[in-house]
Amino acid sequence: MKTNRYPSKFGGPLALAAILASAFSSMSHAEDAFLPRAINSSTIPQNGDVNPYGVAFVPEGFPGGGTISAGDVLVANFNDSNNTQGTGTTIVRQPEHGPIAPPGTAITFFSSPLPGLSTALGVLRGGYVVVGNLATPDGSFSNIMCRKVQGSCALQVINRFGQVKATWPDQDGPWDLTIDDHGGWAHIFVSNVLSGKVVRLDVTVTSAGVTLQNTATIATGYTVQPSMAAVVLGPTGLAFDERTDTLYVASTADNEIHSVSHASHRKTPVTKGDVVFSNPHLIGPLALRFAPNGDLLTANGDATPNADPLHPSEIVEFTRRGEFVREYNVDASQGGAFGLDTRADADGGANFAFIDDVTNNLLVTRLHSD
Repeated sequence: MKTNRYPSKFGGPLALAAILASAFSSMSHAEDAFLPRAINSSTIPQNGDVNPYGVAFVPEGFPGGGTISAGDVLVANFNDSNNTQGTGTTIVRQPEHGPIAPPGTAITFFSSPLPGLSTALGVLRGGYVVVGNLATPDGSFSNIMCRKVQGSCALQVINRFGQVKATWPDQDGPWDLTIDDHGGWAHIFVSNVLSGKVVRLDVTVTSAGVTLQNTATIATGYTVQPSMAAVVLGPTGLAFDERTDTLYVASTADNEIHSVSHASHRKTPVTKGDVVFSNPHLIGPLALRFAPNGDLLTANGDATPNADPLHPSEIVEFTRRGEFVREYNVDASQGGAFGLDTRADADGGANFAFIDDVTNNLLVTRLHSD
């Protein structure tokens, strides 16, 4: 038996008009709202993994029908439920429009056979996720497994259903990555934290999978050193400027941002590249991304000797010319800033996602175009 969803006196066209008027009124109020659209959600899944590192938006044009969708945010966990570094195995998914996840309920998109998922997390719009790992069973630098057990550290290519489609071993420790995505082909730039170098992977992308065509080392010489706080310090964040064919590199231990020219077709490596930003505002820079306004954003990891309790867990904005713009702390304690990502909208607005390692939370916000 069908039920009447509305009282009879509000039936038919009058009901429809009332509903539409209410909807348009809500939309108008939403556009004029003071509060930004924001989601603050836990990154802890059912298995208890903590210490979120990599953050990546699923881009527009990503194929539908899988377990992730365009606009979702993915987060890779570095630690297990015992908070041992280098043992986390999950990539969690935060849906674009929510709901939020209380601790222990973040949606698991992928459970990795290789532990210690790093900041090396990116999404190809052809329908694949790429993630790196740095495995160490006890969280120590001395027991990093990448060069002790073949295949223990790698880049994994995962389809939109959370299934591994390819594994590319990497004994130098894939620590972060960025993607120059052209749909049917892409350049994947990877920072190797154990060797102090940056490599470019040239790949083709089809519905059948991602094929590695060529590998080139494009930069070397970044400082590598053990760290009690972060296991290891070395080259981390990467950001690619397609217009100028320049790759920007956050060298954590050097406390510097470097630029590498001709990055997409370079055949011989430079030594570090040119220093773009070396400034007291840098405190162990980690993740690196372009903001939609063209500036660069980096997350301070606070694991270098110049760590300052009065400037903890900061995200720093600076221009490509090396001019400081602004800083923002994601937590009142040190060590909270790590992974971040941005995404521009067609209407000029911007989406910004970053994690707080202290609370194991992800914040996703949409910033107004004005």
